[in-house]
Amino acid sequence: MSAAELEMSARRPGTERLTAFARVTTDDVDEAAEQIGRIFCPHDLMPAQARPSGFYATHNCAAFDGFSINYVAYGGSVTIDPGCLERFFLVQIPLAGTARIRAGARELDTAPERTASLLSPTIPTRMVWTGCAQAILLLDRRLVEQRAAALSGRAAGTIEFDPAIDLENPAARSLWAKLDDLMTLAERLGPGARLPAVAGADWREALLDHLLNAQPHGLSGAVRTFSGRAERLPRALRAARDCLHDMACEPLDLVQLASSSGVGIRALQLGFRRHFGVSISEMLLDIRLAKLHARLSHAAPDASITGIAFDLGFTHLGRMAGAYREKFGETPSATLRRRMS
Repeated sequence: MSAAELEMSARRPGTERLTAFARVTTDDVDEAAEQIGRIFCPHDLMPAQARPSGFYATHNCAAFDGFSINYVAYGGSVTIDPGCLERFFLVQIPLAGTARIRAGARELDTAPERTASLLSPTIPTRMVWTGCAQAILLLDRRLVEQRAAALSGRAAGTIEFDPAIDLENPAARSLWAKLDDLMTLAERLGPGARLPAVAGADWREALLDHLLNAQPHGLSGAVRTFSGRAERLPRALRAARDCLHDMACEPLDLVQLASSSGVGIRALQLGFRRHFGVSISEMLLDIRLAKLHARLSHAAPDASITGIAFDLGFTHLGRMAGAYREKFGETPSATLRRRMS
């Protein structure tokens, strides 16, 4: 480590994390903007003082499939203006110092143990960090939007979160604990090791579910309705929904479904519309599409999309492919290729 790096290390607030994953260590403003911009996205970086004597930038990054965990710190007071992030969501947990963040029309102050932030890719953002170090989770935009579609029963599209995370809330504390565990895991593995695919998928799924179920966003109401949590769900509808999940790979039999739930077919049809906002067949299609997406995301390299689709009850492959593309924003073959790459 050079003398300049040693000096910067001594000035860093708090305990630095992910030190073996160092990507950027500099006291040059232009170099910091360029190098960190390559990892995240291009942005304007401006220290509060024209000749910042206390400026430094540190960025350590452990990357996984579809997400990364980062430690980012700036010395002094700096303005960061990325505009719209476009490709990803950022969860920023302050470890030291403060940050004032403007996300669209919202403005919030973040600080350790009090408030964190969640930046959505379509909302323009501008930040002022003061002696600030943060643990940052980056999540690929497509993964978040696809999971939101599966949870809400809607087609994949733009989703925007409330940017303020209350760290005194139990769900937020749980999220911070997960990110801390992820950093510890990365530190234990080191940059030379690769997280097994199954473990990486488990982490990705847990983070997506936690974020979309715990943090308010534009589809929160649709998620509650589609999962039946908007109001107390009648026992008959719970039974019918569970039956659909259990028998999703079998032909739909409304007589059997009504019998298992203890109500008539018409009452069941009206109940699905009222409580879930979709028809029985639409929910079954969504369940099958979600199962197909999950299977393709973990499929072996020689897996057959046609075979998996038939196993899940799809008989018209053209309609299946169209519905899949509308829901997840890509074709089944694209999902499989991404799994194999």
